[in-house]
Amino acid sequence: MAGAAPTALVTGASYGLGAATALTLARDGYDVAVSELRIDSLSETVAKIEAMGRRALPVALDVSSQASIAGAYASVLGAFGQLDVLVNNAGTPLRKYAVDVTRDEWQTVIDVNLSGAFFMSQQLGRHLIETKRPGCIISIASTFGVTGFPERSSYGIAKAGIIQMTRMLAIEWAEHGIRVNAIAPGTVETPQRAAGFAAEPQRRQAMIDRVPLKRFGTPEEVGSLVAYLAGPQASYITGQTVLLDGGLTSY
Repeated sequence: MAGAAPTALVTGASYGLGAATALTLARDGYDVAVSELRIDSLSETVAKIEAMGRRALPVALDVSSQASIAGAYASVLGAFGQLDVLVNNAGTPLRKYAVDVTRDEWQTVIDVNLSGAFFMSQQLGRHLIETKRPGCIISIASTFGVTGFPERSSYGIAKAGIIQMTRMLAIEWAEHGIRVNAIAPGTVETPQRAAGFAAEPQRRQAMIDRVPLKRFGTPEEVGSLVAYLAGPQASYITGQTVLLDGGLTSY
């Protein structure tokens, strides 16, 4: 439809980075589909998007399930008619020494953080290629994907996979006008993380002291970078992972 608003799908959007990203895209004029395992957890995000005058679509989605991914895309395309931007934000953490990681824990981390992002991207890639439309995929990686750190092996390996996936898909799909990028945040202080730090103020300060800018990032800073990479100002950027870490990985 001529003049239709651009559309986006943000996974893991009930709180934190995902919610902030969805709200930033809505502010910039996008109609936004938001997903989470439990659809009722999206009510606050949906209400805020609609308060901006944009359409919001809550979607139940398990990114580790092919059937759930297919169903989510059917819902989004049925409601919006098109999908321009995918933000792969859904993920699951694991803080455990490598020698103690079980196969089930490993598989869960890979299925959600890496395989989920790949198959979500694959589904959008197929749609955009078939409909001959340009589009944009932005995946949330992590500084753990580019640096070594104890107790983060499984998570870091999955996020490193996101970074390489970004390069590979960018090369394959450039001829179709599909841009693929990633963002690797350092520590981002969501309300949930701040609550966790409340009992460990010394640990929080020690982590801040390692960051050259001497603070943590905010969910809104991640959302703003997503919106930039999705927009026309970034039309010549693809295959890149942008480190959003206050200089942490510059040492």
